[in-house]
Amino acid sequence: MDCVQKASDQIRFDDFLKVDIRVGTIVAVEDFPEAHKPAYRLKIDFGDLSHKRSSAQITHHYSKEELLGKQVIAVVNFPPKQVGKFMSEVLVLGLSDQEGKIVLLYPTAAVPNGSRLH
Repeated sequence: MDCVQKASDQIRFDDFLKVDIRVGTIVAVEDFPEAHKPAYRLKIDFGDLSHKRSSAQITHHYSKEELLGKQVIAVVNFPPKQVGKFMSEVLVLGLSDQEGKIVLLYPTAAVPNGSRLH
């Protein structure tokens, strides 16, 4: 896939700053059998922003035990999204591997929960 940026695709730095991307620690992980694609229900501690919930399709690369206590990066200012009977409040960020399975983005050293990407 060729990813050539056109001038019309560019955004201003001020537009980027509108996206609130923060780090949080996963404090609870549950199976989400009702999801259409394999997923977990996560509870994430974002410090002063409190705990937020997310549905994440990350079951291929990560076990529940491995995720507990792991810091992740998420967009915290999207509107909540209904996923089945579950309300997902944040979007945990990741990249697709060669098989289309999600690999999480996370800090390489511990940072305070709630820290904003800048």
